[in-house]
Parts: sequence; structure tokens; C-alpha cells
Amino acid sequence: MKKALLVISFGTSYQETREKNIAACERDLAASCPDRTLFRAFTSGMIIRKLKQRDNLHIDTPLQALQKLAEQGYQDVAIQSLHIINGDEYEKIVREVQSLRHLFQRMVIGAPLLSSHDDYMRLMQALARQMPPLADGEKVVFMGHGASHHAFAAYACLDHMMAAHRFPARVGAVESYPEIDVLIDSLRHEGVSAVHLMPLMLVAGDHAINDMASDEEDSWKTQFERVGIAATPWLQGLGENPAIRGMFVDHLQQALSQALEVAA
Repeated sequence: MKKALLVISFGTSYQETREKNIAACERDLAASCPDRTLFRAFTSGMIIRKLKQRDNLHIDTPLQALQKLAEQGYQDVAIQSLHIINGDEYEKIVREVQSLRHLFQRMVIGAPLLSSHDDYMRLMQALARQMPPLADGEKVVFMGHGASHHAFAAYACLDHMMAAHRFPARVGAVESYPEIDVLIDSLRHEGVSAVHLMPLMLVAGDHAINDMASDEEDSWKTQFERVGIAATPWLQGLGENPAIRGMFVDHLQQALSQALEVAA
């Protein structure tokens, strides 16, 4: 039976960060199941269109990729999402995959990065490996994307667990709670004098470059500096962290193992 591995991410139009993050995750996932042929899909229609118009690079949507796999005779498909939370994007993937489930003999889907209590603990350990040495009065602030979906609570949960475990970092979100002004007030109250800004996103794309690290008036860097807190941005996506790539690999292997148990 022909076996495929389909790795699905939001995508990015930045070639360098795509290679450092998305492609790096794909390579590690593919290495974990060498009996499968690797395929890629993006969920962002805007990014897919931009890559086609600008670079003449075609990337499939999940539906397109699955339809092609069925046409090429693949009957066993393992899917791994590179999304961070179980939000709108992941739920859309699940819906689309289920709509084509009848085309395949076997199909499994690996969970997003933050899907269990153990994931939060492992993520903190992984993030510690990429954080710079911190002096007294310094902390790291991670920028998450945020969501209108109820899964936005994952960011607040991670922020709370960092505080509970005395982990020297905080988490904020661009599009939901915890907002940047909440973090600024809290860190000022703690007497923090300097922060290191890092993306809590698979890739260091537009949000990291513009909303976090730029000198624009409303960027996180500018907002911290405006209140006297020095801010140093780091443009490193989560996909560059080997420990985080390992979490995605484990999620894929868990999905494959559970499917075998059910079949048995």
C-alpha cells in the first residue's frame, strides 16, 4: 500500500524562514516515518496566492493535496499539523480531512503543538533552550498570534504555567488575551528593566517582523521602550528549535500508534 505523509502549516511568504522552520519540521517528520512519501500543504489562501503570483511557486491547500494523493493511489495517509493551538485553522483541517476520509483506507492526524498538559511542560523546556542568558531584571516575552476561537485561552494558560513554575518568561498575543498592555503593566510592577522579544509562532513572519520587532509606533518593541523597558527582538520561529520539532514528531507518532491500536 502506498503511504504518504502530509505536513500542513499556515504557511509563509518568506523563503528563508520557510526553509528554517517549515522545511526543517517536514524533514524531521519525514525522517520519523521513512516508509512514507512527504507532501506539503498550506492553509493560508493569501500566502498561496502570493507565492504563485510572485514566485510562480504552487503550494496545495489541504483539500487539493488529499485529492492528488487519492488520484496517485496513496491509500494510507498520515497528516501532521504544524499549528500551535487547537483553533480555527486546525478545526478547518479536521473538517476538510474528514470530508475526504472515504477516499483512503487509513488516515491519521497528529495534534497541534499545545494539546495536553504534558505539551505545555515540554514547550517550556524547549523554549528554555533558545532563550538567551538573562541578567537580573530581565525576562523573555513570547508573542503568540492569538485567536477569536475559544482556544485563545491556551496563551493565558501557558503564561500562567510559566508564572507557577517561576519560568523567566511571559506570553502575550497579537489578536487576543493576554494583550501587550497587560504584560507591560505587569512587568513594570515586577520591576523588569529589559525584555527579550521572541515569536511563539512556527515562523518569524509578518507579525514577528512588523508587530514585534520593528520601530513602528505600535510595535511591541516600541511600546516597551516607551515605558522605559529596553527591548531586544529575536527573529527565530519555533520551527528552528529542534526540541519543538521533536514535539511535532511525537504527536505524529502518537497518532500512528493509536490508529494501530484501534485497528488491532
